[in-house]
Order: sequence, then C-alpha cells, then structure tokens
Amino acid sequence: MPAPVIYVDADACPVKAEVEKVAQRHGVVVTYVSNGGLRPSRDPMIRNIVVSKGADAADDWIVENARENDVVVTADIPLAARTVALGAHVLGPTGRPFTPETIGMAVAMRDLKQHLRETGESRGFNASFTPKDRSQFLGELDRILRRALKSVTPD
Repeated sequence: MPAPVIYVDADACPVKAEVEKVAQRHGVVVTYVSNGGLRPSRDPMIRNIVVSKGADAADDWIVENARENDVVVTADIPLAARTVALGAHVLGPTGRPFTPETIGMAVAMRDLKQHLRETGESRGFNASFTPKDRSQFLGELDRILRRALKSVTPD
C-alpha cells in the first residue's frame, strides 16, 4: 500500500496550518482542493488543486483521487460519507473522526438539521470554532496519520 496523502476540502477550512504542521512532521504530502483562492506554497509536499466553480466539484475531485488509507479533512458530511466508503481516514476540522461506524448517524443528523432549517423549526446556527477544537484536531490528525503510516507496505 502506498504512503497516505492528506486531502483537504480547503474552501473555508480553519485548520490548514495544523494540517501542514502534522504532515511535515510525518513527511506526508498534503493536497488542498478548492474552487479558488489558495495561496501558493513553495513546499514541494504541498499541492494545490483548483477545480471549477461547479457544485461539489472539489468533493468530486477528492473522491476520484483519494484511496484507501489516505486521510481526508472535511466538514462536509456527504463528502465524508463518500470517502469513508473508499476506506479513507476522514476527520472533521473540530477533530471529529468519521468512521464506518459513525458516518450513518452523522448523515442522519445532517439531514434532520437540514429539514428543521427548511421548515423554519431551526435557524441553523453553527457553533463557533474554538481553540479546544483546534487542539483536538491536532491530536486526532496525528493519531490517524500514525495509524495510516503503520499500514503502509513497501511496493
């Protein structure tokens, strides 16, 4: 199995610096995927992919390129579900891992919240991103990446 790559759904991702810090420590390539606005990096381990402005274009690119044992960072529940199905390690920016055991409930909760917003029962306020979330993300990404690297076998 080849070395894992970290794919980041980069539009509005609040943990890019944390991803780079952990990836650099482990010598892993990071691929940011966005509809635009990515700052170029001189680091050869950082790749920027800019996709068309179409709905879900970044998500589709990640799904087409991610493999089993890669790491995907996203707050997008449908993208998380699609990449969990590929066998990727998936992590939200708050440090919440999405696994085959938890993704069904995450999708159901997302759908329920969307329904409540559409019917006016909920205004859809999102919790703010906190320093605790950032810290939790750092620890969880390091743990997941270590696990992914352990399962790498020489070609």
